[in-house]
Amino acid sequence: MAVVFGGRSTEHAISCVSAGSVLAALDREKYDVVAVGITPEGRWVLAPDDPAQLAISGRELPAVKDGAAVALPGDPTVGLIPLEDGAALLGSVDVVFPVLHGPYGEDGTVQGLLEMADVPYVGSGVLASAAAMDKAVARVLLAAAGLAVTDAVVVRRAQWDADPAAVAREVQPLGLPVFVKPARGGSSIGISKVSSWDDLAPAVEEALRCDAKVLVEAAVVGREVECGILEGVDGRPAASVPAEIRLVGDYEFYDFEAKYLDAATALDVPADLPEDVTARLQELARRAFVALDCAGLARVDFFVGPEGELTINEVNTMPGFTPTSMFPRMWAATGLDYPALVDRLISTALRRGTGLR
Repeated sequence: MAVVFGGRSTEHAISCVSAGSVLAALDREKYDVVAVGITPEGRWVLAPDDPAQLAISGRELPAVKDGAAVALPGDPTVGLIPLEDGAALLGSVDVVFPVLHGPYGEDGTVQGLLEMADVPYVGSGVLASAAAMDKAVARVLLAAAGLAVTDAVVVRRAQWDADPAAVAREVQPLGLPVFVKPARGGSSIGISKVSSWDDLAPAVEEALRCDAKVLVEAAVVGREVECGILEGVDGRPAASVPAEIRLVGDYEFYDFEAKYLDAATALDVPADLPEDVTARLQELARRAFVALDCAGLARVDFFVGPEGELTINEVNTMPGFTPTSMFPRMWAATGLDYPALVDRLISTALRRGTGLR
């Protein structure tokens, strides 16, 4: 099997950290593992199968370094064949675990490549990966399925460049504060909290540096609670116990540094919720999984209001697998530890295969 990580997105480093945890958890008596890194420039290379090289050291983030090139051949029956200068063709691996976060990996692009090569892979297919990655599209599909989503306005670069004042007028009915975020981003990169309309323009410009499509989202009063979903043997989604993220440091919201670099969060696993709220949240998470046509796994993020109101924030088709990530911790609390979780995901991918099955 191959573990693929890194990639061209702004979440490159977090993908590396996630992959390090997956590599450490794999049963080496059961799996013959090839580590494949994608550099920030998009080059596929054979990477060291060493979790220690993929960890955050202090505040230094890991990255895939250049190395011997790897390519998927057009013939999926071809194995790992050495070429000149240390390069290789990566063909007949049984399964790929694409531990990729963000565009150019989690968004259906790599999934389409693997479908074309007839290589089974962990996680959702092309449609669900693309739809969940694009928060603007996901909101439409979730709302059509009768699920509550946040109020938001989509802003495209052309609109902003042509008439930023008109955009400002369009978003003002959302009220303050608002969150401005790249529509197709993750790990809280490029997100700003706007508490004054004077700060809208720099927030939009910051988000546009990551994506040509931006979401301006009304703030929701509530607790941030997440739920993990796994595809069962029968194809039906199973829900983990939910977990809550609480900010304990000097941060206005759950941004990149609070998530990964500073001890600024507390994680309650399971979340302290009434039984009926927990049951409704798990059911809505399963419905969101089906609404986006997800497969394998997903993490569904909610806001839980003061009276138990549930609003979906987003759906992640390849949630973080770092040592502090919520998805594996939720499943551990549900009774499935990290190595068993990884093994189950791989087994599900092999059983599903590729194509319209």
